[in-house]
Amino acid sequence: MSRPNILFMIADDHRHSALGALGTEAVSTPTFDQMIADGTCFTQAHIMGSTSGAVCMPSRGMLMSGCGLFDTPDPLPDDAPLLPELLGQNGYTTFGTGKWHNRRGSYARCFGESGKVFFGGMNDQYAMPVNDFDPAGAYPPEQTYIADGFSTTVFSDETIDFLNSRSGDDEEPFFAYIAFTSPHDPRTPPPPFDSMYDPAKVDLPPNFLPEHPFDIGVRDIRDEVLAGYPRGEDEIKRHIADYYGMISHMDFDIGRILDTLEARGLSENTIVIYTSDHGLGVGQHGLMGKQNLYDHSMRIPLIMRGPGVPAGLRCNALLYLLDLYPTLLEMAGVPVPATSIGHSLNMLLEEVTYKHRRQIFSAYQGVFGHPQGQPYQRSIKDERHKLIQTVVGGEETWQLFDLAEDPYEVSDLIDAPVKAGLIDKLKRSLRERQNRVSDPVLADA
Repeated sequence: MSRPNILFMIADDHRHSALGALGTEAVSTPTFDQMIADGTCFTQAHIMGSTSGAVCMPSRGMLMSGCGLFDTPDPLPDDAPLLPELLGQNGYTTFGTGKWHNRRGSYARCFGESGKVFFGGMNDQYAMPVNDFDPAGAYPPEQTYIADGFSTTVFSDETIDFLNSRSGDDEEPFFAYIAFTSPHDPRTPPPPFDSMYDPAKVDLPPNFLPEHPFDIGVRDIRDEVLAGYPRGEDEIKRHIADYYGMISHMDFDIGRILDTLEARGLSENTIVIYTSDHGLGVGQHGLMGKQNLYDHSMRIPLIMRGPGVPAGLRCNALLYLLDLYPTLLEMAGVPVPATSIGHSLNMLLEEVTYKHRRQIFSAYQGVFGHPQGQPYQRSIKDERHKLIQTVVGGEETWQLFDLAEDPYEVSDLIDAPVKAGLIDKLKRSLRERQNRVSDPVLADA
């Protein structure tokens, strides 16, 4: 069989549980649900975290470089070969459109063709500043203009135009990358999705709280001040309704993309991936943003379908988003650089019981030379338990959750005497992982 095409779609702020087929949240996602039925859904996909409040930057940087959190400065290293760059060097047509919250120079390294691209973190969904493709790779700011239409539709249309230029007879495979700015705020879904969910009928999450029970150092950041303190139930329901509307609209537009893929005779030989750069709180634990280490922020949707991908498979192996770096290179027959720390998912596609990762280490903030007293968090998670360390103003707080019994991380077991041995074991594992990744907070300790 010829080398597969790759259609890679990534959202901004889509948490792992907000997929209709999973039955955990009342959000309508027929396109995603069909993708899950036709392919494999990885239910324990995580990001590694972030060294700043702009969680999307290192998350996307790790995906593109295959490097770990503390090895993705700026956040893309100049000396790390990037995923589309390698594919392009090995015979793939590379196309990109949408959000690129990394340097313009790195975008130029990645894509030989491009639709409209947004160089930034967030903006009005109806007034997205974009640049057209620049063959020279400069993308000068003075050539930026406002796209006509809602961002999700604009970027979907660009992808559809690219797919319409292809056919199943093309000898050169393609890598098409579409990066949505949805469902990130401002959460302003277009009609009819703006009225699809009645806030009065939206359920609050089981871990809703008016405020987080203790200070984790994020109270005044941009994401957290999108709602008042204490969090009001009606206000959070309104946020959730808008969040679901954004997801359902994105699901609709992705359906248009997949219909085009089918119409062009490309589906049979195309690996299709949908994922997100991180999750989001939207009222869970009294938090609005993703600047924390709870599962609602660290776990992401990950759906894959296409040649060699089992249909209807739910895989609960622990994995990172950056594991897609070696996975896709292997699928394309491209050697994986030694700089990659990712673990290929291809063994999981052959044997779902394969032991992929034993633990997930996550981090928020804490960098070399961080100011004394700067808040940071670290966590270690295995197949059942999660231990979280929070340091604010030099004061340390620990939390322990049994995720099998308490998937919403409500009941803190840190003071349970019967868990003392487990806590000590997890603390040792956390320190071991920190040493392994050269965690900067250890150097500053």
